[in-house]
Amino acid sequence: MTIKLLHFADAHIDMANYGRHDPESGLPVRVMDFLKSLDTIVDAAIIEKVDLVIFAGDAYKDRSPQPTFQREWGRRIKRLANAGIPTLLLVGNHDLSPSIGRAHALEEFKTLQVPNVYVADEPTFYRAGELGGLPVQVMAMPWVNRSGMLAFFNIQASDVGGVYEELESKINELVWAWIEEADETLPTIFTAHASVQGAAFGGERTVMLGADLVLSGSLARNPAFDYVALGHIHKPQNLGGGPGPGEPPDTPGTPNQPPVIYPGSIERVDFGEASDRKYYIIAEVGAQQTRVEWRELTGIRTFIDRRIELTSDKDVTGQLRRTLPDPEAMRAAIVRLTIDYPRDWETLIDEAALRELALHAFEFHLVKRPQMESRIRLPEDQSIGSLAPTALLEIYWKSAHTEDQDREALLKLADDVIQSVNGGGDES
Repeated sequence: MTIKLLHFADAHIDMANYGRHDPESGLPVRVMDFLKSLDTIVDAAIIEKVDLVIFAGDAYKDRSPQPTFQREWGRRIKRLANAGIPTLLLVGNHDLSPSIGRAHALEEFKTLQVPNVYVADEPTFYRAGELGGLPVQVMAMPWVNRSGMLAFFNIQASDVGGVYEELESKINELVWAWIEEADETLPTIFTAHASVQGAAFGGERTVMLGADLVLSGSLARNPAFDYVALGHIHKPQNLGGGPGPGEPPDTPGTPNQPPVIYPGSIERVDFGEASDRKYYIIAEVGAQQTRVEWRELTGIRTFIDRRIELTSDKDVTGQLRRTLPDPEAMRAAIVRLTIDYPRDWETLIDEAALRELALHAFEFHLVKRPQMESRIRLPEDQSIGSLAPTALLEIYWKSAHTEDQDREALLKLADDVIQSVNGGGDES
């Protein structure tokens, strides 16, 4: 007996951190990028008549999405519900409030009891028949909010340093209790929005919130599971048996290890994901017989990240032009050029020429990093301890080539701050 599963995670549909708005829809164009990928996933679920969809957490970038973004997410989930596809939504760290009792970003689906939509906002064991009547068992572990989990497991937080260790122990006990209850003849899925020991992080640390409780690799790879559907880490990877990203479905796996899969985010979030390909998963899940297919999402927005350290002041504009790809390669891409250079060469950088070269990029970021002198030298007859704070600041600002007028204003401001701290006394 098998079921056809679609697994995806980390939609972050309101991650509008680059670009402009679409004049027709009024939506940020970057939000439309994420919605395009989400539409592809929803279409695949409906066209291929999957039995179950698991979304492993993080619908938005935070727990207070704008109503417009909630509407767009709701439209896509409602399409799955209307098609009669049971859809399990895990609450991720970006969906959850740190305060106990506050509504999370997926609360409306639970409150309104939308048919065919199930929201896991606490550890839950869905037994056979509880997800749309399907012959499947799903053990769901949403994001571990420390205060919420302490309340769930009735743990006293007297030893802050040992809280996560005790939580991990309690989670292991809970999952093992579920495994003992499970029917071995039915497909068993474990799903979690969490970090798993041994997983490789990508560049998404820029959007992660809060400290991670790390689930043990042995728990995730328990042979009692037939498939493990993970979310939270944006780098696509398989920590268990079966194929990894880009490998064919029939790639041999490790014996007695279920697929343990992070499909990754559905669009590139930032430059840390510039080289990542994006996926969702279609899996035929059966008791001890799971076949996994990585489906690559196409039309993902291109990120181009280039960096140069100028060591010669000859033909600086030419050096910078050669660092960037040709204009056609930058068309519709999000481009960043970082330049390290001696401060004295500031006037040699022709910013207008660079922006003209990247005219058809979706967005162009020029990051200039002027280098200061590597060492600030004090007068030979003086030491740091012998100089007043304002004197040290003046030496620093001179070494940074701060303009005389600006340096005088900064010194006056610094002197006022020091005087106020010392109660109007001298600055020593």
